[in-house]
Amino acid sequence: MSFKRLDAEDFVVSSDAITSTLWSTDSPTLTEFYTSSVQQAGTSGDFYLSVYQTASTETNALVQFDIAYADAGGSGSTAYNSAVPANTPSKSIYGQYRALILEDENANFYFGTGTNVITGSNFWVLSVERARYKELLFPGSLNLTLSGSAGTIQLTDNSNDVSVNTFLGSSRVYQLVSGSNGSAVTGGGYVANFGSYGLVFPELGTILLNPYAISQSIEVTADRTVGLANGTNNTTLFTAINKGASFKLNSQETITSDYVFVRARNSEFNYTENPTFISGSTGEIIYTQFINNPQTYITTVGMYNDSNELLAVAKLSRPLVKDFTKEALVRVKLDF
Repeated sequence: MSFKRLDAEDFVVSSDAITSTLWSTDSPTLTEFYTSSVQQAGTSGDFYLSVYQTASTETNALVQFDIAYADAGGSGSTAYNSAVPANTPSKSIYGQYRALILEDENANFYFGTGTNVITGSNFWVLSVERARYKELLFPGSLNLTLSGSAGTIQLTDNSNDVSVNTFLGSSRVYQLVSGSNGSAVTGGGYVANFGSYGLVFPELGTILLNPYAISQSIEVTADRTVGLANGTNNTTLFTAINKGASFKLNSQETITSDYVFVRARNSEFNYTENPTFISGSTGEIIYTQFINNPQTYITTVGMYNDSNELLAVAKLSRPLVKDFTKEALVRVKLDF
């Protein structure tokens, strides 16, 4: 074993954005949607509805995303306590996302831009399972088809139509519009007098849907009845997604790599410390040809800190022969 101190120029840092399929089916488009009656009837079912890529009873069933309904006034769900009728799961969901996104308990959501804006006093939430989207939802890959009694509509983010990023609180946001692959249809993809179809937050893995715009387009309507059975509105949106049978979305993550260049010059790493090359009785080299013409094979590169602690190990695909007539350059890639 031989050691060599690395210099600053031996290190290079590189970052690459990697795009991959989001759904656990390994397909960019999810076409089948399933729910769990156990989850729906349980305590969590009052707040959200989990959607799977296959029947929840299957061993490979995994949650792909959750559907929730939020209402600033608490309508569209049943109160926790009849003595406090406005305190409901839908109001809790609204407060949760207001705190998460707007970072202000007195702020409001708005769907749309310019002169076509509507206050988002209620909305549906699509929350992608954290393990699915890795670092963020890949802008421009969203294509969600919804189907209702008045027809079908395809929704996407408007990431290709904007040149400057917009933020709500500290979260980047895009408008959810009628269109495909990050581009709105001619006319902007909004609904007249009802703003956009919602908001998309790539880093949060969250999509908010505007019920008024959706109702105007395909007559899928959120029920704001006071005391409505919990989960009713979640099921309404799930039915529209299930009938649309197409939810395309990819994930993106930045992989940061450290490249370490380990150089073995012609005069270095030519002698071995293998004890079988030395006589145990006399301490002399057994094979005299290795005195002036040694030859070794490099198989492993270890990374040590100043305390002589091994931090990382790189294995070569095959042994690399080394003698006084050869120099070697080994590039070690560390991903994190």
